[in-house]
Amino acid sequence: MSKRSLTWSEEKYKRYLAEGRGKGVGKDYLPWLTVQDFPSEGRISRVHGITTDRVQHFFSDLETHCFYIFDWADEIIDIREQYPLLEYDELLTMATELGIKYPCDNDTDYPVILTTDFLLTVKTSKGTSLIARTVKPFSNLDKKRIIEKFELERRYWLKRSVDWGIITEKDIPTEVVKNIQWVHPFYKFEISNLSAGDFSLLCLQLKQRLKTDSNNSISKLCIKFDYDFNLQPGVSLSLFRHLVARKEISFDVIKKLDLNIKLENYGSVIGEG
Repeated sequence: MSKRSLTWSEEKYKRYLAEGRGKGVGKDYLPWLTVQDFPSEGRISRVHGITTDRVQHFFSDLETHCFYIFDWADEIIDIREQYPLLEYDELLTMATELGIKYPCDNDTDYPVILTTDFLLTVKTSKGTSLIARTVKPFSNLDKKRIIEKFELERRYWLKRSVDWGIITEKDIPTEVVKNIQWVHPFYKFEISNLSAGDFSLLCLQLKQRLKTDSNNSISKLCIKFDYDFNLQPGVSLSLFRHLVARKEISFDVIKKLDLNIKLENYGSVIGEG
């Protein structure tokens, strides 16, 4: 399969605008850059977001790890990745004032569109606010060209009164990311031969068992539940992950998960059950 061209041009810029890239919110948002725009090598990923209910596009493990933390946070109600700073005439002026060269394509010399890795909509006591976050490895923070681009980005968001900041791997708790990754894919878990009503009833029964069985570890309890309800081995553990992802079971994502100890060491069942 042939690789897509990485060359940036006026034609491509107009096409991206016509496609509506960088527009919309929530489920309707289309990122400026998608993983299909680049060769398949590298740590790119696509993850279906819980907050946005759409597939989201990331170009590094670091971006993906940030996303999981954002997607888990109750106060974040929208996550727009690869958000374009489309007013590049304004950024060109800023670059001139700073005495730096605005980024252009090496082949065409056409001005590229800078992007912010994440534009977040956050619930506050006064309504909602926007937060812009750029993600970069810590080792890159002393590179002159990267610092120059950061300054353009910082000034762009400052002019719009949007809080902007940089996230590195030093800001990301590894255990939290691992725990969220473990449950995240099970948010929409289903059992093919069960109706929606029967699936909900099974979830309630598992929650009840988790609430009342204080003698068994999470692992042993799920194994026993599989046996008692004639389920395939592992189904109850998937249900457990589903309930945690749905936050029907409270879960301390800061702690290292050990399925061989009791649920009470991590959290508790929420609501009925």
